Amino acid sequence: MQNLTKIASVILTAYTDVGHVKYLYFTILLALYVCIIFANVLVIRVICMDRSLHEPMYLFLCSLCVNELYGSTGLFPCLLVNLISDTHEISLTYCYMQMYCLYTYATVEYCNLAIMSYDRYMSICHPLQYNRIMTQRRVCLLILLAWSYSFCQFTVTLSLNLRLQLCGNIMEKVWCDNYLLVRLSCSDTTVNNTYGLCMTVLVVAVPLVLILHSYISIIKITFRSSNDTKKKSLSTCAPHIVSLLNYCIGCFFEIIQSRLAKTSMPATLRIIISVYFLMIPPLVNPIMYGLKMTKIRDACRKVVCPRNSLF
Repeated sequence: MQNLTKIASVILTAYTDVGHVKYLYFTILLALYVCIIFANVLVIRVICMDRSLHEPMYLFLCSLCVNELYGSTGLFPCLLVNLISDTHEISLTYCYMQMYCLYTYATVEYCNLAIMSYDRYMSICHPLQYNRIMTQRRVCLLILLAWSYSFCQFTVTLSLNLRLQLCGNIMEKVWCDNYLLVRLSCSDTTVNNTYGLCMTVLVVAVPLVLILHSYISIIKITFRSSNDTKKKSLSTCAPHIVSLLNYCIGCFFEIIQSRLAKTSMPATLRIIISVYFLMIPPLVNPIMYGLKMTKIRDACRKVVCPRNSLF
């Protein structure tokens, strides 16, 4: 029988030796993390405290911002520590925890964006029934569904991973990747691969159908409407469309690059692509919604500059 050493840690080899420049990178990433925390906490605070913002669109945005904080916290602390560390070894337990955090973040983000597209569809295509259908109770149920579905789905994935016997611990990544971890296994991964494929199709397809149905219906309605209605619809949907495209493009390139050969892409570009969907949406979304939505912008101004808001 082959003797197998129990793997207790994972070495992330995507970190390159850049000398003292690493302290500059550390400062930039720390500033980015602080900005993400500030922007998202500010939006969450104004939505929770201002009763006039307790509307479906803003409640979904609040859920989105909570998820941005959740995902960022799963990435940045470990990233910052490893960036200035001479060794880039993390415990297998922490690796599983980070995977759980980042993958559930990704699924919750996508489901949140799908629900927000449905909200825009109801608002534009069925304005008279909107308040009757999109009640606070239904909004809370939709948010709960997005979060619970994502957590339950990856809990099964994690339980399947925990039974695997790992034969290696070298992962060419700056964060723990489920696909690469399964590849390190010397156990039979048929169940993992089958379940992973089915869940990937399900996680992508169901929200995608909702998004496509919502925006195809919105386009049909707006094309038959007046120019003012078209401008209002575009203004309402623009932040969501940008968020959706930004996130989907980041995820698409991350999936593609993680399956390409090491030599087919420069190392720096691989790192940038692998963290794009974890860094840029959490920063861009609260800023963009805060600038684009008048109520959010005014409420944020009152919190940040309370004296100026009196005049």
